[in-house]
Amino acid sequence: MNIPKTTIKILVFIFVLVALFFVLRTRNTVVPEPTPSNSIVADPLIVVYEPKPNTIISSPLKITGKARGPWYFEASFPIELTDGTGKIIARGIAQAQDDWMTENFVPFTAEFTFIKPSNGNTGTLILKKDNPSGDPQRDDFRKIPVRFNP
Repeated sequence: MNIPKTTIKILVFIFVLVALFFVLRTRNTVVPEPTPSNSIVADPLIVVYEPKPNTIISSPLKITGKARGPWYFEASFPIELTDGTGKIIARGIAQAQDDWMTENFVPFTAEFTFIKPSNGNTGTLILKKDNPSGDPQRDDFRKIPVRFNP
């Protein structure tokens, strides 16, 4: 079977175009993972994407981010919302969205309702490392300042 050189060149050219199309299409559909620079709390253990510090929040409050596996216990960790005086006005649970038994980051979400405090417009969101042992040396938390709708 004798195939003309021109036909071979055209087939190779088409193959290269198709391969290039798939490579570029795959590259363009990859959604970059949020980085600490566009999160509100960024450290080696937990990254919170929403809410951002000093954001005006309302009920229900949705919280998103990612935390290292050891931050969780049984795929969850507690969250508290306090008013400006430090009084707890709501509690919630963040749930892992993937396998939490890892040292890697695992995405989480939480949502809970609260009643706006009458004693001011500021508060604090506290994300607590789950510590079923009760050992104070294993406690850890992150605080995010928030504002309530006036």
